[in-house]
Amino acid sequence: MPGRDLIVRVAREIRRDISSARQRDPSAQGVGPAEMLATWPGIQALLVHRVAHALHHAGVPALPRALAFAARTLTGIEIHPAANVGEGLFIDHGSGVVIGETADIGSDVTLYQGVTLGGTGFSTGKRHPTIEDNVTIGSGAKLLGPITIGHGAKIGANSVVVADVPANATVVGVPGHPVRVDGRRVEGPDADWIHLPDPVADAMRALSSRIAELERQLADLTGEAPPPALDATVHPLRPVQGRNPAGG
Repeated sequence: MPGRDLIVRVAREIRRDISSARQRDPSAQGVGPAEMLATWPGIQALLVHRVAHALHHAGVPALPRALAFAARTLTGIEIHPAANVGEGLFIDHGSGVVIGETADIGSDVTLYQGVTLGGTGFSTGKRHPTIEDNVTIGSGAKLLGPITIGHGAKIGANSVVVADVPANATVVGVPGHPVRVDGRRVEGPDADWIHLPDPVADAMRALSSRIAELERQLADLTGEAPPPALDATVHPLRPVQGRNPAGG
């Protein structure tokens, strides 16, 4: 029976969602599945979405959107019924999360509060991001348009991403710049948001060094004394000292 198949599938998916939340949310340790289902807004939103998504693809009118609206009202998380959401998605806190109609989310993805998987303009067709497996997206990040975020990528908090992101890269800034953390892949759903590279400061530092070298070469060619050395130290606008907030 189609109805029975739907119940079995949603039950399997929601068990996976609860398991993912328990693995990635320290506050879920020791909390039973029933309590998590009753009090975790991310899990509630996913449960409703999985039912609404199945009804949407079955061609049921109105009801899928009504369910999505009810879930948004209850949880603050808006997921379009047509969005494809893989297993093991964990939405932490969730308030303000928006997932658009043509978004595709892979398995074991982590979203923090305020994340938007949005579209640009009024074109039809594929207009929302594709998120591959094991991606982590930080609080307030905005991913806009039919871009692809590669497997294992990390999107820093409040980044604005409008271009494809390669696998295992870490993105920071507005617009987002793909960088690496200490030149190595970052494992797991957590990310050390404090010690992320600063691509703007790095570019300014390289430019400052280059200008100093050109001034020295010019002084050698003209035989004139080089101009007084200026303090060309680039001071990052944000501190990078401190413990890893991800607990590493």
